[in-house]
Amino acid sequence: MSKPEHHAPETPATRFLKQHHVAYSTHLYEYEPHGGTKVSSRELNVAEHAVVKTLVMEDENADPLIVLMHGDRKVSTKELARQIGRKRIEACTPEVANRHSGYLVGGTSPFGLRKQLPVYMEKTILDLPLVYINGGRRGFLLGLHPHDIIRILQPQLVNAAL
Repeated sequence: MSKPEHHAPETPATRFLKQHHVAYSTHLYEYEPHGGTKVSSRELNVAEHAVVKTLVMEDENADPLIVLMHGDRKVSTKELARQIGRKRIEACTPEVANRHSGYLVGGTSPFGLRKQLPVYMEKTILDLPLVYINGGRRGFLLGLHPHDIIRILQPQLVNAAL
């Protein structure tokens, strides 16, 4: 069931995309706590593989970073650390992730972050014609071309999917 709200919210993420002249579609759905990409892909009737999670992680020095990963995959933190030259990578606690990104966990977008963070993107995301990524609010995804993500965020491509 979609939200009764008919218009998409304005968020730092949508403002960021407009500033960078990126075409996107908006998709509202009923958010379920701890439902993750399983719920959003079911509600939007799209493959979970095309829903991209925005994960806030940190290295051994507690320096934050963003990882973009397919909804149906996990991040091999060991492999990611090896590829980006860090000793260790781990997920941030929700409180720390919220502080770094400026978004609530479950609504984290890689666009319009509170502060510029390094972004790492699973390379195979580029194989998809269209991805659905959080728009900066729980229950709000944006559909866009993965090459636009490359153009505006310039993420480092990694191969760390499990």
